[in-house]
Amino acid sequence: MGARVTLKEIAQHAGVSPATVSLVLRASPLVAKPTRTRIQASIDTLGYVYDRSAANLRTRSTQTIGLIVCEITNPFYAELTAGIDGALDRAGWVAFLANTAESPARQDRFIERMREQRVDGLLLSPAEGTDVDTIERLHRYGLPVVQMLRRVGKREADFVGPDFRLGMTLATEHLIRLGHKRIAYVGGGRRTSPVRDRGVGYRETMTRYGLPVGPIVSCLPTREAGAAAVGTLLRGKASDPTAVLCYNDVCAFGFLLGLTDKGLKAGSDCAVVGFDDIEEAAYCRPALTTVAIGPRQLGEESASLLLRRIRSPNGAAENVILPPRLIIRSSCGARSADLQSTNPASFAINKRRDIPRRRRDDD
Repeated sequence: MGARVTLKEIAQHAGVSPATVSLVLRASPLVAKPTRTRIQASIDTLGYVYDRSAANLRTRSTQTIGLIVCEITNPFYAELTAGIDGALDRAGWVAFLANTAESPARQDRFIERMREQRVDGLLLSPAEGTDVDTIERLHRYGLPVVQMLRRVGKREADFVGPDFRLGMTLATEHLIRLGHKRIAYVGGGRRTSPVRDRGVGYRETMTRYGLPVGPIVSCLPTREAGAAAVGTLLRGKASDPTAVLCYNDVCAFGFLLGLTDKGLKAGSDCAVVGFDDIEEAAYCRPALTTVAIGPRQLGEESASLLLRRIRSPNGAAENVILPPRLIIRSSCGARSADLQSTNPASFAINKRRDIPRRRRDDD
């Protein structure tokens, strides 16, 4: 490795002063475009690398955040991460990404490593079993943190997520309007706040309409578990459920595969509804009816809230709750055009909830 290139050497190469080079490196608008272009060419030619650590000491900011997710193999989190990355990139920030694989111990190690890297804040989708002390510790450290999708603890804290309970209510009511009375629920086998909220939405809706709750298959929300649930629920009996709500789209994809293996067809032999509306939902066959909660928008809102919190660390806690939308496709046996013509009120529910809801915890 050669010696580190200095600002003075760049200035000599470009025929300008070191102060002008410094302005270019700080993206100052005070430098004319031709001069800025010439200096940038000298930077590229000499192979100059910006000394980020020295800049961090001067500004006390790294312009980096830690992004910790719980299940990176789920396509939902890929779309969420893309939304976060886009919002941060537009603001000139970057993220360090880590995947806990639902392990609180791994999560604690990643948090400490990111603190060592002096990140300015954390975006955290807490692992299953996360202790409330983890969040309290971050507050004691003075490290800004926004919880995404999952909420740990009851104190005032920044949070971004969808209205899971309303989403499951919309899905359950849709199946009831189609005439189903035996509606099963598959995949809520974790101990997290979204599992609780979705389960409450399903149970309350069934009870409100005077229908029996269950059967419920409490399994992990995976393709494998979804496929296996078909054999548990559909045994060729008159009491078999005629419709199934799946905790997420991934679980629903498995259930669709299980139906095919059993010689059954989604939408006619059994209605199937997912949750999340990841990209694959529109392209599987039959296309999956699901609840859209906008993972990219969730990511953008999460990044924006964290940047606001970094700028205003003492502001009141914010909750950003995004509205869900029911997306009707083939797997439930209904066509959206037919349903809209006969049940316009059901679509009005979604249209009234197009704007994210921001509130303080004490609202």
